[in-house]
Order: sequence, then structure tokens, then C-alpha cells
Amino acid sequence: MMLAERIGGTIVNADASQVYADLRILTARPSPQDEARAPHRLFGHVDAAVAHNAAAWAAEAKAAIAAVQATGRTPILVGGTGLYIRTLLDGIAPVPEIEPGVRVEVRALATAAAHAALAREDPAAAHRLRPSDTTRIARALEVVRATGRTLADWQTVRVGGIGAAVRLAPLLLIPDAHWLAERIDARFVAMLAQGAVDEVDALVSRHLDPALPAMRAIGVPEIAAWRAGMLTHDGMIARAQAASRRYAKRQRTWLRHQLPPNWQRISQPYEVCEADIVSLFHF
Repeated sequence: MMLAERIGGTIVNADASQVYADLRILTARPSPQDEARAPHRLFGHVDAAVAHNAAAWAAEAKAAIAAVQATGRTPILVGGTGLYIRTLLDGIAPVPEIEPGVRVEVRALATAAAHAALAREDPAAAHRLRPSDTTRIARALEVVRATGRTLADWQTVRVGGIGAAVRLAPLLLIPDAHWLAERIDARFVAMLAQGAVDEVDALVSRHLDPALPAMRAIGVPEIAAWRAGMLTHDGMIARAQAASRRYAKRQRTWLRHQLPPNWQRISQPYEVCEADIVSLFHF
């Protein structure tokens, strides 16, 4: 927000969970006060019943970026979902629409059964994916069944990326791991005080498919389990905090290995390196 105020920027969400209208508190979406400081786009615009994805977001982001640029402002994409950024910049594999019958059949499988089927039909994908990764296992299985080609094969070609058409000033924020872990733990406790339980109660009352992305957002399963009597209050907090810390660790690994080495890494607070950051936008 400080950078947006300094350079006349509009903040565009690139976080897979912050797109959901139902989860302002639990996904740490910008508050109304934050949004008053600088224009924001693509936050809280999707209903929890929708299985939003990288392709849908990339199309929205392209339109948002063009609209922001048309006003003379600078789009500032912010978020922790690396797949979304890569899809926007590099494009997406031209996988055909999956026939509904195939999708229903695959999504009806238990995760273990889907992983076992994937091991037979696309062994490389089964080896690569965690056995508990329900969404990616189902996606790989439905693609190979519907098209006769593996998802990895489709992904050798990508279309629609904007990386070559825009001027990038990329920054990877990599704070001290210990500081971040303490912040994560404190933030979840603060979320509970701010109304996160009410958010989850409202979501659970809609009886949505538990496999939907919004239903699997960190904190939702843990709070729902506590409300159902399957976890103690302290156990719920500890489990959600641990899930967030594990996710942060995976993000750090992803940033280190999956993004270009020349993208600038920032490990200090904004105030310390503001001049260096702002200088990246003097085109």
C-alpha cells in the first residue's frame, strides 16, 4: 500500500484464497480501511460455491491490468499463489474442456482411489504429486482420461501469457523464517478475535462441497472441525497455525526454485529499502 501511494499504483490480487467474498478475515484480505488508501482489484469478487482457478484468474487479471494501465496507473500484483503469477506471465496449456461425465466420475473418487488410478494411467504424475493433494490428483486423472494425453504432455506448450508484452519489476518478499512463524501464529489468534469463526459458521451452513477451494482454505477445516466437536479449541488453533507455517515453508521453497534467479529478493522491511524498490518503477 505504501508503494501504491508513492507511485500511483493499483493493487491487483494474485492470491487464490483472497478472491473469495466469504473469507475476508480468514484469508487476511485487505480491510475496508486498507482499500480506502489505494485502489484494489480482484479481491473478494468470487462466491465460495465457485471453484475458481488459475486460468479464470489470469483472464480476469489481464483485463484488470489493461484497465489500470488505461487510467495511467501502475498495476501492482500482490499475492502468494505462484501458479497464478506463472499462468499470467507464461500462459496456460491448451487443455480441452473436460467432458462433464468424466469430471463427475473422477471427482466422485476418494483421494486414495484417485491416486491409485493415476498411478496406473499417469505414473509420472502420481509419483510427482502428494497422495493427499486431492485437487491436483483429480485434475491429472481427468485430463488423461478425457484426452488420452497426460497433463505434463499438454503443458509442454503454453498460450496466452503476457510476460513478453509487459515491463516487469518483480520483487520476492522473503522475511526471516522465525519472525514469519511468530507473525503467522499471532495472526491466526487475531483472526479468531476478529470474527473468523462466524465466517466459517456461515460457510458451513451453506453445505457446500468440501472439496471446493474455499472450503479447504487454511483455517476453514480446522475451525469447522472444532465447531463439530472433533477438535479442542487449543487443538484447532495449533493445527491451523501449523498448516499456515507449512504453507509458508512451501512458498519459500517454491520462490527459491521456480522463479527466475534475477528477480530481486527482499528480506528487509519496506521502510529500510523503499528507495531501492521505488527505483525499479522509474522506467
